[in-house]
Amino acid sequence: MRYVLLTTTCLTMLLAGCSKTNDGSRYEPDRLSTTSNAATVADAAPGGAPQTEAITAPNEVTPGVDVTAAPGVAFNYAYAFRLPAQNIKDAQEAHASACEKLGPQHCRITGMLYRLVGENDIQGAIDFKLDPALARAFGKQGIDAIVKADGKLVDAEITGIDANAAIKSLDTQRQQADAELQRLDRQLERSDLKAEERTELQRQRATLVTQLQDVKSQTGQQEESLATTPVGFRYQSGAAVRGFDGSAPITSAGNVFLDSAQVTIGIVLTVLAALGPPGLIVLLGFLLWRRLRPRRRLVAAEA
Repeated sequence: MRYVLLTTTCLTMLLAGCSKTNDGSRYEPDRLSTTSNAATVADAAPGGAPQTEAITAPNEVTPGVDVTAAPGVAFNYAYAFRLPAQNIKDAQEAHASACEKLGPQHCRITGMLYRLVGENDIQGAIDFKLDPALARAFGKQGIDAIVKADGKLVDAEITGIDANAAIKSLDTQRQQADAELQRLDRQLERSDLKAEERTELQRQRATLVTQLQDVKSQTGQQEESLATTPVGFRYQSGAAVRGFDGSAPITSAGNVFLDSAQVTIGIVLTVLAALGPPGLIVLLGFLLWRRLRPRRRLVAAEA
């Protein structure tokens, strides 16, 4: 009896301790993961602005290139999505809202398109200019929004240009042009120049000035490409194309069958709608002709 009471007391204390632990501290992996991702992106932005916490990167398998891995390279991100036609407008609005939350100093919308091509056939596009430190995470968040809208990423292209090398090359050209311009100015200061020589030197100087302006313009463009990163989203209506993992082949075959059946039925209905009225008139005329033909023979026999 003593052993039974001792065992019962131990079990009661053990259960009470477990219950207290569960009530006092609850493990929330999702919340911890989200906070960590948001903090990472906030650190990547200039000054750690709090607006950047709206961008998270929960899906690490998404294709992308981190700007810190290639300093001095100007990137251009282009994504193409396929999703149900009725979800394109909401997905496009979600992407625009995500940009607006970052603020104009980090993200600007530079273009938007929504076009109804045909029945259940919609095309859309939206273009952004982003802080380079946020472009990769913004693309990942955009893909996640498409997945929530029953869509899928069908194409991703990330291109880069070595802007730093181009700026260095342009700077070398500018220095050479400045040195040549100074030499021409010294020549033009001479008082013993003939009219023909002065005219030629002035022509060469005007050409150099034009070249310098062009070099400054190109340098500004390269610096702008490093300051902002273009990101473009393209939308196309249609069923998301699945891969070939797990039961996907069966699902894909079923989708192809349904699409083919829908197209076939649509073609048949279109043909019937186009040829139905003329065919009905021809059929009625044929039946009327067959009904009147025996009477004509009978009349001819009696005569």
